[in-house]
Amino acid sequence: MSEKQTVTINGRLYDAVTGLPIKSVSVSTAAPIEPARVIRHAAEIHNFTQRSKTLNRTLTKKPEFKAQPTPAVHYSRERTVVPKSEAISKFAPHPRQAKRPELKVNRRAINDIAPVKHPSVARAEKIQAQKTVLASKAKPVIAPVAPKSAPAKPATPTHTPSQIIKNQAIDNALANAPTKKQQEATAKKSFWARYPRVFSVASASLALVMLAGYFTYLNMPSLSVRVAAAQAGIDATFPDYQPDGYRLNGPVAADHGRVEIDFASTTGTHGFKVTQSKSSWDSSAVVANLVGPKSNDSYITTNERGLTIFTYDGNAAWVNGGLLYTIEGDAPLSSEQIRRIATSL
Repeated sequence: MSEKQTVTINGRLYDAVTGLPIKSVSVSTAAPIEPARVIRHAAEIHNFTQRSKTLNRTLTKKPEFKAQPTPAVHYSRERTVVPKSEAISKFAPHPRQAKRPELKVNRRAINDIAPVKHPSVARAEKIQAQKTVLASKAKPVIAPVAPKSAPAKPATPTHTPSQIIKNQAIDNALANAPTKKQQEATAKKSFWARYPRVFSVASASLALVMLAGYFTYLNMPSLSVRVAAAQAGIDATFPDYQPDGYRLNGPVAADHGRVEIDFASTTGTHGFKVTQSKSSWDSSAVVANLVGPKSNDSYITTNERGLTIFTYDGNAAWVNGGLLYTIEGDAPLSSEQIRRIATSL
């Protein structure tokens, strides 16, 4: 076989196609093999710990530290003068401060600073000076000179007895006491004239009481019906419309489930009665049980605001909200008056 069809591995010859060994090659005839380079890992080298080894200090000297001297630094306070160009003429020379006066005391120089007034104090002194100048320019007033006399002796305090002071107070009270005529004139004044505030309060209270009584009188029928309705246990009401020439006659009668309101004529003996009673009837039952028998089936039916009103011979009957309403009497009421009474309940 040619060399291209063989492969040499570790001194042996192999077929490149089948991979089978062909023949052994002797070491002398084969090419020299370079020893493989062995690479060891660090973990293999340092796998075992080593014992510590201490230096023998008996043969060596202890190291000594020698501090090096710090070089001296000298600071100079000399002012560096920078040469100024002749072309610069913009800046003015540095101002010089005036020397303060020196006061020599005990052979030592002391700088004395003069006191300075506060601006407010200086302003006040200026105003006071102007006032003084104006006062001096005014004309002097010459007062009369009193004649010289002997100096008066100081008055010695005198003590007044209490009895004298008491008698003086009694005399003054008697002198200022009102006369008999003045007492009579004061007594003749009425109570209201002496106490006008009480009069105004009493007048206002009386007006309020009268006003409350008037409103109570106007609402008395409604209040009576409410009390009677509470006693009867029904929701009875007083009619807002009342025919002319008729008034409430007597108190409102109340019974169990029934309220009667009696109206009488102001010019005669006629009248009518409005009755409100609890009932379960409907319009058909009212006609069959009440209106038909009393009117011999001669009645007028009126529908107004959802109410069916049956009118006969000046009387009427209808039902609303579980209550039976009737108007009965000998009063000559028209159909229009009955209709207004029914719709106002």
